[in-house]
Amino acid sequence: MRTALALVAFLAVGALLVSGGSRADSVLHRYFAGSNELRTVNSYGNVRDVSVRSLGEPSATRARPRWLARARPLGASAPRWARRMYGRSLLVLRGLTDTNGAVIAGAREGWAYVWPRDAGTAAIAFAAAGYRGEARRIARFLLGLDLSAAARFHPDGSPVDGRAAQGDAAGWVAAAARAAGLRARPASLPWGGRSDYQEGEPGDYVGNAIASAWVAKTDTANTPRSRLTHSIGEEFTGPNGTLTRERGDAESGLDSAVAWAVRPFLEPQLFPQARRTLLRLAGESSRFGIVPSQGWNGGEDPWTAPTAWTAWSLAALGERRAALRLVAALRRTATPAGLLPERVDARTGVPTSTTPLGWSHAFAILALRQLWP
Repeated sequence: MRTALALVAFLAVGALLVSGGSRADSVLHRYFAGSNELRTVNSYGNVRDVSVRSLGEPSATRARPRWLARARPLGASAPRWARRMYGRSLLVLRGLTDTNGAVIAGAREGWAYVWPRDAGTAAIAFAAAGYRGEARRIARFLLGLDLSAAARFHPDGSPVDGRAAQGDAAGWVAAAARAAGLRARPASLPWGGRSDYQEGEPGDYVGNAIASAWVAKTDTANTPRSRLTHSIGEEFTGPNGTLTRERGDAESGLDSAVAWAVRPFLEPQLFPQARRTLLRLAGESSRFGIVPSQGWNGGEDPWTAPTAWTAWSLAALGERRAALRLVAALRRTATPAGLLPERVDARTGVPTSTTPLGWSHAFAILALRQLWP
């Protein structure tokens, strides 16, 4: 067990969570309230029962540059800040990944679980950065889950009670397996009538539909992927050729999850509608990024993962200027140690939730690689 003081020192030198894997034997009971850095790192103050990698070991300090040296570098024109964000994001993902391939969402009570979408994105990011072994371990872990059992899983693979399976899980696991070079696919699950990444009321949401279209047979009616993709373009049609959040509801607003049709799920039929949707959302960005969707009922604080995944897909669509603006907003949300919070205060940019969030760092890696291949 490491003390809060050790965590302060480790963050100060910018080497968070980089040593060998562990289970839930590393427990951080309390942060020092007097540390500005720790107030930035986690405004909620307490961390309990969190599985993280041990901190500050000499072997970790030596291993860090060797491990990072294995990464596929960004292009030669990438600015220094982008290289720093890239390296720090890789280290955060490494720190949140256990030796069995379980990736916890964040080092905080309530977040120290495996969500298939978060872990799947981590596998895709590791593969893009050249860490095929890490990507394979994560994908194999995900392929071993009973995705119908729950929305979240413990690091040993057992389901976490309290939230039903969500409609995008099978798609994210399939995308992770593909990125890792594995042929196996997860069992198909119905996507309609389920909660999505916003984890609210069940419904027929565009992000779930897009993710599910990646699986060859995606629903109980055995709808082929090509037919489902076509139906998304029709059933989620919004104003001016955009895509809306809920099926058949043109008033449900635009959802940043439309970006997934571009990356990682590669649905070219949807690219024109996705482009219009994402440019509209990017145009509404604050200095610190975007909220998940129009009509979002979670307040005005920007969320880093939607900001990063929108930047990734806009860059893939050739909308470089819009993508760079979003990455600049993402950069403003980072703590002095280079960590990305789940969300930040809309006026000050101070973190208002879990920091670091692995999902945000994974999408940051992918956006940076798209911008500077």
